Amino acid sequence: MCAHVLVAEDDEMQAELIRRSLLAEGHTATVVHDGGAALDAVRRLRPDLVVLDLMLPVFDGLGVCRALRREGDVPVLMLTARATEDDVLLGLDVGADDYMTKPYSPRELMARIRTVLRRSGRGATPVRAAGVEVDPVRHQVRCDGEPVECTPAEFAILLAMTAEPERVFSRRQLLECTRGIDRASTERAVDVHIMNLRRKIETDPRRPVRLLTVFGVGYKLSGGRG
Repeated sequence: MCAHVLVAEDDEMQAELIRRSLLAEGHTATVVHDGGAALDAVRRLRPDLVVLDLMLPVFDGLGVCRALRREGDVPVLMLTARATEDDVLLGLDVGADDYMTKPYSPRELMARIRTVLRRSGRGATPVRAAGVEVDPVRHQVRCDGEPVECTPAEFAILLAMTAEPERVFSRRQLLECTRGIDRASTERAVDVHIMNLRRKIETDPRRPVRLLTVFGVGYKLSGGRG
């Protein structure tokens, strides 16, 4: 099961730990640090699951969860340092699908995420952008309807970019997508993966229109969803 998970956590170290754990599990992740950004990201990106800290600035986790429940049914796993029964019940009452108290182990968090995704039936659908379709369940790629053979590292990079079209990824961010797949990979190796992907999804790899270089920053998949 591979999902796009939005992490809303104001503690940057905790957020990075969660992000790395998600990537290691094969998921893609977007991180925000306040409640307003969380609501905006859910509306723009339509993630499969939200990991939501209770104590967020701008809007707290309870307020964000209430708003999400008014607007849709995206699963929410709430995180908090508050461990009383009343706090847990309040989080569940506003619509959280699960509730974890800090401190927690990354392994337990990933197990909870798998459970919530399985119950919700999310994280199993293909993602599409710029004429490219990536199916994380069947591990298949199609471009303009035609099958494309990818290495595991190429697949991981393309899955991340297809989940967030027009987002500019740095080499380091794309390298993180391959952690656990290509242990010997380096940031420069990302350029090789991109070059190989262009040969597979571009009509003219020397003049790419999908997989674009953003000079001084990294790469993006251009063309929008669909």
